[in-house]
Amino acid sequence: MGLTIVIVDDEPLARAVVREYAEADAELEVVAECGNGFEAVKAVAELKPDLVLLDVQMPKLDGFEVLELLGREQPVVFITAYDQYALRAFEVHAIDYLLKPFGAERFHEAIARARERLRARVPTDVTAIVREARPRAGYAERVLIRDGADVHVLPVDAIDYVEAQDDYVAFRSAGKQYLKDQTLAAVEASLDPSRFVRVHRSFVLNVERIARVELYAKDSRVAILRDGRRLPVSRAGYARLQQLL
Repeated sequence: MGLTIVIVDDEPLARAVVREYAEADAELEVVAECGNGFEAVKAVAELKPDLVLLDVQMPKLDGFEVLELLGREQPVVFITAYDQYALRAFEVHAIDYLLKPFGAERFHEAIARARERLRARVPTDVTAIVREARPRAGYAERVLIRDGADVHVLPVDAIDYVEAQDDYVAFRSAGKQYLKDQTLAAVEASLDPSRFVRVHRSFVLNVERIARVELYAKDSRVAILRDGRRLPVSRAGYARLQQLL
């Protein structure tokens, strides 16, 4: 089973080692090497490789952020220094990983397992892996959104509100909309509850954007934002708002 692969690691020497191991397998073709996560997202979007060999510890975008941007359809083998949270998550979700430093034998074993997973067409539970593999370090300070080969980095301060749209969520900021394949519940859990409130089943609102809240019907209200937009507020959402306003 021939495989096209992309190597992602911020260390040139580490990429060279992986390339050397890969070149020993006639059925592996290295189609790109990337030194950071932004390059990786672009390369994968354009080249659509069968497998990504992805370093966890990288500046700018770490491996988990890259995985989140690539999505469940992209098979990945992680490359990592020892991290008890990450290794436990990889083992639970049957994602193979290469623990630095690793030799040629271990590399080819990981490739063999990846081939088996590809044949079985096993999807990757991206949300669970990212949640379990990375220790919680407070609430999100930025949101990463993939747009084709591009990545938008949206500071949470710039978010006006988030709206559920079928299988996606739409982040609204300064009159623009950014779609992401994520649930509204996951977005809500990642944001600071003292600043963002679920005001309706379809909306999470930045409380700093509220100009006023008006009664709309017997059991519902409407939030009027500083830019004039109007968002529905349910009875439960209003109760949550009252705790902050």
